[in-house]
Amino acid sequence: MDIIEKFKKEALRRRYSPRTLQTYLFCIRNFLQFCQKEPKKFTKYDIQSFLYGLSSGNRSGSTLNVNLQALKFMMEFVLNKRKYFYSIKYSKVPRKMPTVLDKEEVVRLVDSIENTKHKLMIKMIYSAGLRVSELLNLKICDLNLMNNFGYVRNGKGNKDRLFIIADSLKQDVFDHIVKNNLESDSYLFNSYMGKMSPRSIQEILKKAARKAKIKKRVHPHALRHSFATHLIENNYSVSDVQSLLGHKSPETTMIYVHMVSSKFIAVRSPWDDLQLSNGGEKVFYEDENLKERDLLSGENKDLYL
Repeated sequence: MDIIEKFKKEALRRRYSPRTLQTYLFCIRNFLQFCQKEPKKFTKYDIQSFLYGLSSGNRSGSTLNVNLQALKFMMEFVLNKRKYFYSIKYSKVPRKMPTVLDKEEVVRLVDSIENTKHKLMIKMIYSAGLRVSELLNLKICDLNLMNNFGYVRNGKGNKDRLFIIADSLKQDVFDHIVKNNLESDSYLFNSYMGKMSPRSIQEILKKAARKAKIKKRVHPHALRHSFATHLIENNYSVSDVQSLLGHKSPETTMIYVHMVSSKFIAVRSPWDDLQLSNGGEKVFYEDENLKERDLLSGENKDLYL
């Protein structure tokens, strides 16, 4: 049995998702093409050289880490060479702030969608913080409309979790089920060709964002980011949001605290309590509209620029 078949069998035995398996196999095939030798003769130097080649090609830290993880799996669990990875470190990955829509943009986005089913799909993703794969894998038997919740089955990491169903969407979901004569084991959303693809959702959002004149890069996961950020703005705790998103660590959820609009942050800068160095009079506004009016008109402009 060749190395690819052994890799597949071990990954399937460990219940790796089809997407993870496909990604890992892509990495392994590239490595095998790079390293033309018998698998039992692979060395740590071969792996480091391969990763260095990727790095020289300006590949991202995430790409390097995925390749390293795939090679680590192959060496440790397929070829039984565990000691090779003790001194190979993962690449640093820059922490980027996710794309988040504000509440008004979410309304504009949804309102721009005319197709009833498409609109309901986008509402479900945002209102429950679902991943697109989780939405497309939902079955009627996973929903408890009476009690406003449902279950994600075999989500990321093969974990089940509970998700909320917005009270205002219950009737829409019920009408969709009745209209399409869906059975208990039917997928909630499908197409004439069968199960819908994630690409379809991406195209729906791309078209809707263009129609709503939203300049941000809108993709399905941006709605999940927006769901989490808006919950934090609504004073829900990080632990509440963590459980709804299915995050293993609260550190993953903490990024949404940094995305909260400044008007929801209760910390006042000490600069606001200091007399400006030019001797100008401090101006405090209880009404933000007055502040915005003065800024636009030029009054007190030097105090804010």
